[in-house]
Amino acid sequence: MGFGVFGGATLMCSFGMAPSTLMVLPAGRVMSKMPMASIMDQAPMVNILPFGMCSSMANPTVASATAAALGVLTPMPCIPVTTAPWAPGSPTITVGGKPCLNDSSQCMCAYGGVIQIQNPGTTDVQVT
Repeated sequence: MGFGVFGGATLMCSFGMAPSTLMVLPAGRVMSKMPMASIMDQAPMVNILPFGMCSSMANPTVASATAAALGVLTPMPCIPVTTAPWAPGSPTITVGGKPCLNDSSQCMCAYGGVIQIQNPGTTDVQVT
């Protein structure tokens, strides 16, 4: 059993250099102190904010900066590119008709990064 994830949760990307925050829009949500997240809260720059600098060579800006530096890895500003929902989510609890986001869920960035939840925003709500 894990914890439900709320707006303000702390996220980290495997290729990012700084943590980020999950932003959850309050429309049609379960509310406590903050709105509860669903697996569909994965929109880049809306729900998932940048992680500082990106060090993935799959990111075209990092690849070109690294090539210009004669092969020395040169991180560039992060712009998350998430195209799929968080997985796996909660199989039994829904938020706005979609599976609830739990603290063991992950979201993939198109540049190879794995986005994980470091702090779900609360430890009061357990989900199965």
